[in-house]
Amino acid sequence: MKKASAPSILVAMMLLAVGVTAQAQQPKKVSRLGYLSNTDAATDSARAEGIRLALRELGYIEGQNIAIEYRYAEGKPDRYPELAAELVRLKVDIIVVSGGGQQIRAAKNATKTIPIVMTGGGGDPVESGLIESLARPGGNVTGITLLNRELGGKRLELLKEAVPKVARVAVLYDPAAPASALEVKEVLPVAARALGLTVRFWGVRAVGEFDRVFAALNKQRPDGLYVFGAGGVMNPNQKRIAGFALKSRLPSVYSRRIAVDAGGLMSYRADEMDSYRRAATYVDKILKGAKPGDLPVEQPTKFELVINLKTAKQIGLTIPQSMLYRADKVIK
Repeated sequence: MKKASAPSILVAMMLLAVGVTAQAQQPKKVSRLGYLSNTDAATDSARAEGIRLALRELGYIEGQNIAIEYRYAEGKPDRYPELAAELVRLKVDIIVVSGGGQQIRAAKNATKTIPIVMTGGGGDPVESGLIESLARPGGNVTGITLLNRELGGKRLELLKEAVPKVARVAVLYDPAAPASALEVKEVLPVAARALGLTVRFWGVRAVGEFDRVFAALNKQRPDGLYVFGAGGVMNPNQKRIAGFALKSRLPSVYSRRIAVDAGGLMSYRADEMDSYRRAATYVDKILKGAKPGDLPVEQPTKFELVINLKTAKQIGLTIPQSMLYRADKVIK
């Protein structure tokens, strides 16, 4: 066999080097994620950051191999269709919906092909017609549902445990939110009767109605306040409601932890960080080729009780030690 000449070897090495360099310079695919929120950037910051961190744990780093397009409805449900349509026009790979049924519906109406991942808001996605079943959702919607019919009763039970003398409870909710309708019509009346409580429901349909409702509550002086945070009106105003309860020395229980961080007494709901991690897992599976219709919708398995001991002291309430032991977080 003839020995290869030095020039031939040199040329081959140069071609190999060029090929390796060209391969190294090939840009990595950057996946585009659409993020649709029912609130504003400040209110939603903890949830958005939680999902970003969960994605990072799976190897998706914003600005490197994933780009996120954020759209905020700022508490205005009529903006959902417009914002969902914007994300579709941007040709995102997945739409993550940080909110309830109205947003998911808007996203689904905007596209039948782009996968949509729910992060746990809204009512029953099967009853709402968003998916066919939890096990086999079909279509392009999947993700997490935080729907749990026992949570409403558990919150009332916790309020009763914290304030044994409570008898009359005012319930604030957004009538436009499907999850709220379920809570008001089916869950809370049954739970209240079992606990010997009288509940009165106060629907808040617009931000301008809060002052009227607060004035009425100051006149009626209920023993406790139950706040269901679902919906485009209630969710962005959790701090405002918590401030009213604190000023009125009214023991309060919430479905959102953000209200307790702002001065509300206690909250009980599915563990949000666990839900974010699970939602990120759906994003990962879909980007790797899974079809959303084949991915079962998951329900919560971890729950979180948060108690604001500082608030309890301010309103003259002593929380039973047994509750403090069970709390996942106590704000002092």
